[in-house]
Amino acid sequence: MKLTKRLHSCVQLEKDGHTLVIDPGAFSEPDAGLGADALLVTHEHPDHFDEGRLRAALDANPAAGLWTLRSVAERLAPAYPGRVHTVGHGDTFTAAGFDVQVHGELHAVIHPDMPRVTNVGYLVGGSLFHPGDALTVPGVPVETLMVPVHAPWNKVSEVIDYLREVGPRRALDIHDAYLADIARPIYDFALDKLGGTDHGRLTAGDSTEL
Repeated sequence: MKLTKRLHSCVQLEKDGHTLVIDPGAFSEPDAGLGADALLVTHEHPDHFDEGRLRAALDANPAAGLWTLRSVAERLAPAYPGRVHTVGHGDTFTAAGFDVQVHGELHAVIHPDMPRVTNVGYLVGGSLFHPGDALTVPGVPVETLMVPVHAPWNKVSEVIDYLREVGPRRALDIHDAYLADIARPIYDFALDKLGGTDHGRLTAGDSTEL
């Protein structure tokens, strides 16, 4: 399986001639979802869910489908009958040849006065886990963890503890659009030294084989 990092929390996976894209939101490239056979969205916040990008991807490929939680599915299902699928914690499905398990239920707490929205994470191919905006521990072995490195709802000590608890073979950064380049070495040092796993990051557009 080939992983390509896109901007912020968007990742693209390719296997056996099929392409799956997770979270082509407003902080990702305008064409982030184009060419996808399957699209997954973790939650409704605009840096993960951009309706225009999803519509463009679904229009470009009439065979493409979208798997997501109810709040997003309701926005798009009427325009794409039979192609938008609502999923939740504990569900399993196959999308464009990728086996997917759904883990998690709620977005991380930003502030107690802010209501929490639904958030799901996706374990793809039994090996790569994208948690969206939550530090969800899937409770199964994870080879590659896409780790939300910087967000209004987390701090680096929580990210370090998350890496330790999940215990992946390696971790790659996502949710990094908020993080200035000047600060990246500080985060890299902390996660490298304390996370207990092989930690790295890809520049948007770079790829690696999993």
